[in-house]
Amino acid sequence: MRYALMIYTEPGYDERLSDVERTAMLAEYSVLFDDDRCVGAARLQPAETATGVRVDGGRTLMTDGPFADAKEVLGGFCLFDADDLDEAIDLAARIPALRFGGTVEIRPVVQR
Repeated sequence: MRYALMIYTEPGYDERLSDVERTAMLAEYSVLFDDDRCVGAARLQPAETATGVRVDGGRTLMTDGPFADAKEVLGGFCLFDADDLDEAIDLAARIPALRFGGTVEIRPVVQR
């Protein structure tokens, strides 16, 4: 089954890391993304660069920036092929952002 691991962090959390900590963290992400079970992964630009789109009464409405103020924002995601939720949890636990107060939300992907 495919699982989406969505990584939520405080904006700019990695800017508070030393160069050594940041380099080590990026190396951990590289190992995780090189795992054969990783189907794809991406880090997102800051939430301030987001554009929200809604349709109301046939009109397309756009909003700059995040829809809601939140302590944590979606900072990136990974897609993994895992045998079950337990394996997805084990993979999520390896995500470095968790050590710095982040959260990973795991969701099964709807297969088409």
